[in-house]
Amino acid sequence: MDDQITRREALDKLVNIITPEESLESQENDQEETLKNEENPHLQDPTTKHPKPPFNKQFQPFPGLAAKMDPVPDHGEESYVGSGRLTGRKALVTGGDSGIGRAAAIAFAREGADVAINYLPDEESDAAEVIDLIKKAGRNAVAIPGDLRDEAFCNRLVSEAVSQLGGLDILVNNAGHQKSNQSILDISTEDFDRTMKTNIYAPFWITKAALPHLKPGSSIIGLSSVQAYDPSADLYDYAQTKAATTSYVKSLAKQLGPKGIRVNGVAPGPVWTALEVSGGQTQEKLVEFGGDTPLGRPGQPAELASIFVQFADNTGSFATGQIYGSAGGSGQP
Repeated sequence: MDDQITRREALDKLVNIITPEESLESQENDQEETLKNEENPHLQDPTTKHPKPPFNKQFQPFPGLAAKMDPVPDHGEESYVGSGRLTGRKALVTGGDSGIGRAAAIAFAREGADVAINYLPDEESDAAEVIDLIKKAGRNAVAIPGDLRDEAFCNRLVSEAVSQLGGLDILVNNAGHQKSNQSILDISTEDFDRTMKTNIYAPFWITKAALPHLKPGSSIIGLSSVQAYDPSADLYDYAQTKAATTSYVKSLAKQLGPKGIRVNGVAPGPVWTALEVSGGQTQEKLVEFGGDTPLGRPGQPAELASIFVQFADNTGSFATGQIYGSAGGSGQP
């Protein structure tokens, strides 16, 4: 009969039968391949978004310039797009010429804030770029160079910022000094004093000077670090200051909470900044900088900008005394 099949034909049909499990697996593979092939600009792989080690050895005399780094850090110059979250606000950012402070200053301006930045005179060329970017965002830009180790200058810094901005309601204590030393025996009293004065004394002086100008709704943001939680052997003095920063954020938040002033901190992991190439890392560590994070690379300053905006924005009004970690999968805060 025409509808009869041979034994061989029947076996061939059985061999070609696909089980439900095999069918499902095939569909999943097809879907995965489709996702790989589709262009989706809204998804970015964080492991490949920015440069990975190895990096070239490179050293700059302190304090270093971002413009001379290889590769040049991304502070959000081309990528950060604001949406008016900080319209009408007045911000002072220490260390705003490069690194994380620069990223915060750019983001603040593009969110509608007027911004004053502080930096060392040797960093003038980097600072000029930031001032230009703030002005291009249509905001008032104020440049106040000077050494934060001087209490008198810290007081003058705040008064000039308040005068030229027409007030103050966001303070970012970002500036810091970091120097790698293999042994405590390699740290002179002068070196230790520089780290303490820059990282601990300056935020104390600046916050005291700023406080009379801060109204309810204002925000203070300190820069902590993963070093506060898991300190490296060669950053003995720097790590202490970051642990102290974490403590002052939490203490001051309790003190100022009833006044309606929020105090928070950001704790980065390895971030590609001028601080690292000007003594913050040894040349050997610099080559593999950030490679031990789960993402396999260091962060870029631009990747932390939105954290500062969130802490300053009114929508983050219940966040105070918090430490926000951004360390590529490492760190503890």
